[in-house]
Amino acid sequence: MYGFIWRRLPGGVALKLGATLVLLGVLTALLWYVVFPWAEPLVPLDRVTVGP
Repeated sequence: MYGFIWRRLPGGVALKLGATLVLLGVLTALLWYVVFPWAEPLVPLDRVTVGP
């Protein structure tokens, strides 16, 4: 999959590396600000069920 993306990006190595970094940044921001806040109530990681 990564090879396919690398081959589809235009330009030389420097341009491909820059575009890859931008794509990773966009993906990270999308996960951080959209996907994780949406999924947080569905994953009970901070709800402790052990009683006294």
